[in-house]
Amino acid sequence: MGQAQHDGPTTVAIVDDHEAVRLGLRAACRDAGYEVVTEAAGVPELLDALGLDRVDVVVLDLSLGDGRSVTDNVRAVLATGSGVLVHSIADRVAAVREALAAGAAGVIPKSSPMSAVIGAIAVVARGDVLNNVEWASAIEADRDFAKAALGRRERDVLHLYASGLPLKLVAQQLGIAHSTAREYLDRIRQKYIEVGRPAPTKVDLLRRAVEDGILPGLDEAGDARR
Repeated sequence: MGQAQHDGPTTVAIVDDHEAVRLGLRAACRDAGYEVVTEAAGVPELLDALGLDRVDVVVLDLSLGDGRSVTDNVRAVLATGSGVLVHSIADRVAAVREALAAGAAGVIPKSSPMSAVIGAIAVVARGDVLNNVEWASAIEADRDFAKAALGRRERDVLHLYASGLPLKLVAQQLGIAHSTAREYLDRIRQKYIEVGRPAPTKVDLLRRAVEDGILPGLDEAGDARR
């Protein structure tokens, strides 16, 4: 399903804390016939400028230095109904993984030609996911994205909890106190944060469990519970 369902040019917003980058992107977008609705140095500033409106694509830098997490920034933008295209430098692989896990439609390196950035905006504006071989290779080679080093009991807790059981029942099944099960769950979440794969919600934990082979994927077990 495409993002851009309105008549008229593709609408874009730019979030980067370097003015020169914003100016360059704005000029290139306008030359391509896109409408640059707003630009901002941070996500809160963007949200204030948009109000209740949305744009087709927000081009979002990951290195904003605003103290906000990548996940928070991506999700805040997605909540406006806008698509997210990450525009980042090549050594931010963990942050890129976090952005994609949070729902960003794709990533374009800052080293890319401006024509490639413009093309990526068009892909995201259509509602498609950007398939970027360069970034896929870089991410796949990142050793920090190896499976989180979960202990046996942590894996047991994650397996049961991500399968859909309330934490109280997880504790009962494993014969441990509810507070102990909570400590295991907190440690699991912390370990995923440390490898750049945060899992703040139960659905996120389900995704991590599937990714790490702790639970079967939905294509292998269509009745897997969320």
